[in-house]
Amino acid sequence: MLNTNEALLGAWLRLSTTINNSRLVTDMPYNESLICNVLYRNELTSPEKKLTATELCAETKILKSQMNRILEQMEEKQLIFRERSPKDKRKIYIRLNHDPESAYFQQHEKILAIMDSVIERLGEGKSRIVVRTLNDISDVADELFYS
Repeated sequence: MLNTNEALLGAWLRLSTTINNSRLVTDMPYNESLICNVLYRNELTSPEKKLTATELCAETKILKSQMNRILEQMEEKQLIFRERSPKDKRKIYIRLNHDPESAYFQQHEKILAIMDSVIERLGEGKSRIVVRTLNDISDVADELFYS
């Protein structure tokens, strides 16, 4: 029988390799999709809060130099818009382009359909427990790795 630490590591690796190898994100680079999702979730949960590149770096753990390159590419593809703060000209906010034809929203719909299938198989109650547990694990991992 495996110790709990070995079992947790195995489950973590199994989930991450399943997600990575199944290529849920196929229509655009992973980091671009990740940034779009952070922007989208922020708009859903805190519509009054606008995010900067620095805040996106903190959320995604992407280096600032890499983030700037990715944001430039995303702006060229019209996935995002940058807007300067009217109050502080040094701040530049990143906004998601809500064009339903964009690669992100098409991909997002496909992934939500997969999540619906997972919920259907696990059931709503168990799915909510999984969400809570995964968020708890992420919080602890963030504390351990980034504090």
